[in-house]
Amino acid sequence: MGYHIDLKSISIDKYKEVLKSTNLIPSRMILKENTSNNLDIIKSHNIQNLEVLQKTLRDKNKLQELSKKFGISVRFLEVLRVEINGYLRKPNRIKDFSCIDEGIVLGLEKLGLKNTMKLYEEVLTKEKRNELSNKTGISKKDIMQLTKLTDLSRIRWVNHTFAYVLLEAGYDTVEKVANADYMQMYEVIKKLNEERKIYNAHIGANDMKLCIQSAKS
Repeated sequence: MGYHIDLKSISIDKYKEVLKSTNLIPSRMILKENTSNNLDIIKSHNIQNLEVLQKTLRDKNKLQELSKKFGISVRFLEVLRVEINGYLRKPNRIKDFSCIDEGIVLGLEKLGLKNTMKLYEEVLTKEKRNELSNKTGISKKDIMQLTKLTDLSRIRWVNHTFAYVLLEAGYDTVEKVANADYMQMYEVIKKLNEERKIYNAHIGANDMKLCIQSAKS
């Protein structure tokens, strides 16, 4: 199990169904238009899975050329590129978690563990967590907190602040988020933030739907 979703494992046919069932933000709703036809065209150019498609769309300066080649609008390809790249979101930096002591951050940075993706492999099993604790002197309790924040950071759109919010709200693993009821999660997190003022942004019930949807994937 890797930090990111294995794009190679998602075929173009499977991705058709994903897009059809996905709740997209308004700026990406174009992906709901001619979805099957456009992805069939892409597949016909020997693009069999999302890994190949992501690499094909990587250079945004070539989208005009690809648009002519595929007969698909540049806008559709632009949004498709952004949507797929979202599966490979940048990891959260350990130092950005306000709940992590500076000494712990410095200890991890000495080992080159500056972000959640680098930390992921070091906390994946109980044995590795114990080894990291012994190596750094970080308590097992703090290592477990880091492990949970790292796991939550794998969810699309979950930044360092929201990972902490999920942790404090009791949704402290990807699995718990994936199995959550979105309205219940919304109410729990709303109440938590009203009491503790952790973030200023508006996070609505639909955002919880997207978060859960991403965790399921």
